Amino acid sequence: MQPNLITRIQSIDILRGLVMLIMALDHVRDFFHETAVTFDPLNLDTTTTPLFLTRWITHFCAPIFVFLSGVSAYISGQKKTKAALGSFLIKRGVWLILIELVIVSLAITFNPLYNFLILQVIWAIGWSMIFLGLLVRTSYAAIVVIGVLLVLGHNIFDIYPAAGSSPVMQVLFTSPGGIIPLSADRLLLVAYAILPWTGIMFLGYAVGRWYSKDFPPEKRRRLLVTAGGLALLLFILLRASGLYGDPTSWDRSREGMNGFLSFVNVSKYPASLQFTCLMVGTGLLLLSIFERVRGKLWDIFMVYGKVPFFYYVLHFYLIHILCVIFFYASGRTEIASPDSPFLFRPADFGYSLPVVYAVWLFVIVVLYQPCRWFIEVKKRNAGKWWVSYV
Repeated sequence: MQPNLITRIQSIDILRGLVMLIMALDHVRDFFHETAVTFDPLNLDTTTTPLFLTRWITHFCAPIFVFLSGVSAYISGQKKTKAALGSFLIKRGVWLILIELVIVSLAITFNPLYNFLILQVIWAIGWSMIFLGLLVRTSYAAIVVIGVLLVLGHNIFDIYPAAGSSPVMQVLFTSPGGIIPLSADRLLLVAYAILPWTGIMFLGYAVGRWYSKDFPPEKRRRLLVTAGGLALLLFILLRASGLYGDPTSWDRSREGMNGFLSFVNVSKYPASLQFTCLMVGTGLLLLSIFERVRGKLWDIFMVYGKVPFFYYVLHFYLIHILCVIFFYASGRTEIASPDSPFLFRPADFGYSLPVVYAVWLFVIVVLYQPCRWFIEVKKRNAGKWWVSYV
């Protein structure tokens, strides 16, 4: 059974690596595109098709990454007792929350005084791991049921918005990305409401059972295709009907490409049911496909997918350092700007979309060798406690 196990792990690493590379495109756009601070790239009244697609394609990254974190939690749990797995997930969740606050926020803002703290996907993964760590001591069925309820049910707050209006409910369920003042000169941006992402991780944990050591590969691939197809079908039915699952309906008056873009423009903040069906459903189909692919390109994706945490932190620092270089090269001197929370990135700074893509390609190429190096570091230190945290 060992060859099948290797294939399964490779398929996960390939998909994880692919979404990590796409993710970097959005973060490069944030720092380098001329309208990233001033205009919404998904607003069909003001955007262009290339800009819309540049932003929209990156929507696949967070849900697939969170889902695969759940899959990986189940796989790693096969070698641990429930108590040991629960303890590890809770500790790693706390670690990730601290990393988000201290390391990632600094990378994004370059503000050593931490006047602007940002809670994004690492924060959501951290809390989701804590909740999963608490529940793995119960039963697999409980995790599946709670995951389904969270993903299917949280859009009920679109129908009854008053029920989700308190600060606690916003942080847990409904916030589209809100700023909380911590003091006169310190702000906290909660970009990811926690529990919709927790539901996605729980569903990933549920699918992790299909990656058990003795699970038949052909059956797993059939299940991945079936689950992915049903998720996409549910997305189409919900989106077409407009009955439930997303706070914003698609604009039926638009035609052609704009009509299609409106149809797929589902809400990420918080992750709606329609959003989850489209993004995770596609991810399930890709997992099935990637089990059988071979070649140099897929090996390259695996390099990034094997060290996602290392890549994630490093890519933010590299992007912001490049932004500083471009900032000074353009003759700018105002490090801090009142219209932007990021140092060296004023709102009126930036370049055209082709420049964004050029910088993105540079970033992912530069990070390839460091990722290969860190893979070897992890191999040499396999078994040491810290390896599982990075």
